[in-house]
Amino acid sequence: MPSNRATLFARLEDLGIVSSTVEHAPLYTVEQSQALRGTIPGAHTKNLFLKDKDGRMALVVAKEGTKVDLKGLAKHLGFGRFSFGKPELMMAVLGIEPGSVTAFALVNETSRQLAAVVVDEALMDFAEVNCHPLVNSATTRLATKDLLRFMEACGHQPRILRLD
Repeated sequence: MPSNRATLFARLEDLGIVSSTVEHAPLYTVEQSQALRGTIPGAHTKNLFLKDKDGRMALVVAKEGTKVDLKGLAKHLGFGRFSFGKPELMMAVLGIEPGSVTAFALVNETSRQLAAVVVDEALMDFAEVNCHPLVNSATTRLATKDLLRFMEACGHQPRILRLD
């Protein structure tokens, strides 16, 4: 059963990670979420759940304005051509619905089916980063270094790469 927000926040607390969360209307696109700029400090992310033709999957956490070169990223990772993972696969692997892809979904990825977790190098310029806490109706801010630590605690070594 996928984790809920309470379980996620308890995990963050267990790891000693301080975070703050702002509730808002559901946001489905980067454009919609840009209305929150100015009220929520730190870098804002966009997240991609990708699959190649051989079924290898990747989670990409990018700065919201980064234009991700999917062809170049697939080649760099040694994957085939990327496509976006279908909703059923996203639910099975990450335990989340479309529109809610987030780095925090790694708390649900216990089967170790993801072949790669990639973090945009541009995020490393920010002390804090913002991610959806498993739903797109809230935004959670934490230290960028703590996001990386969370990923590692979930069993994934993030690969920090320039994505544009």
